[in-house]
Amino acid sequence: MHTRPQQAWAPAEPTPIDDDLAEQFTRMRALLGERRLVALTGAGISTDSGIPDYRSPGAPVRTPMTLEMFLSSPDFRRHYWARNHLGWRHMDAARPNDAHRALTALQREGRLLSVITQNVDMLHTKAGTRRVNELHGCYGRVRCLSCDWRISRHRLAELLDDLNPGFAERVRGAGAIEVAPDADAILSDTADFRMIDCPDCGGIVKPDIVYFGESVPRHRVAEAYSMVEEAEALLVVGSSLSVMSGLRFVRHAHRIGTPVVIVNRGITRGDDRATLKVDHLAGVVLPMLADSIGKGVSSALAH
Repeated sequence: MHTRPQQAWAPAEPTPIDDDLAEQFTRMRALLGERRLVALTGAGISTDSGIPDYRSPGAPVRTPMTLEMFLSSPDFRRHYWARNHLGWRHMDAARPNDAHRALTALQREGRLLSVITQNVDMLHTKAGTRRVNELHGCYGRVRCLSCDWRISRHRLAELLDDLNPGFAERVRGAGAIEVAPDADAILSDTADFRMIDCPDCGGIVKPDIVYFGESVPRHRVAEAYSMVEEAEALLVVGSSLSVMSGLRFVRHAHRIGTPVVIVNRGITRGDDRATLKVDHLAGVVLPMLADSIGKGVSSALAH
């Protein structure tokens, strides 16, 4: 069994805090004032936790999982689950960074009402943030596509370890493994991996993650719209807004007159509707915001 040779992935170096950032931050702080916020977060908020993203400057080209690919054949699903059996462990081991903790601090200060996240990494929950709408699901749950039987990813890992003794150790011993933002690992030969079907109906089991080409459940979309409507400002963090699942909430906020502040490295599809754009790292800007409002990140770390 072989892995594709990879260099270790690391987040981009932080951009220095210069006069331009100081001016942008002053404008952001004045714009937000005492407004109550809802945050919309993307993969860029988690890069400092060691989880790569798809579209930030310098990110390698990745092909995200699509529903059509997953359903295409048993062989492909076996190949996918072999990769996920390793990749999910990397995501499960990830810990919240200062940007996640800053949002938690803002919530404890009464300034952040809720979070809508496009991420499946559960880092907002690990950071202690409440009212988190996981638009695209999370890596920690698995369900049957036919009867909706469910199992935790930890329990499934135990079952797969029993079916594939020594698999993880053999792969890790072959060299570095690249992990994608959806908990998928890049492997080549996975022909010996064994996967389970649903024990209740024999159907296909799938991570409770919305793949590309799959629709976000309607109840999550409706809840996210309600979150935007009850807030007095929308704070977008670490998302290029390249897909409509996130962009629609920026458009909705703009349509109803709610200020939109975007903190992201590089351009986004929502820039034309942003009241203010801060082109910088979430791990720099959000702790500054939390510290300027109240107890800040140090308070979140203490809990």
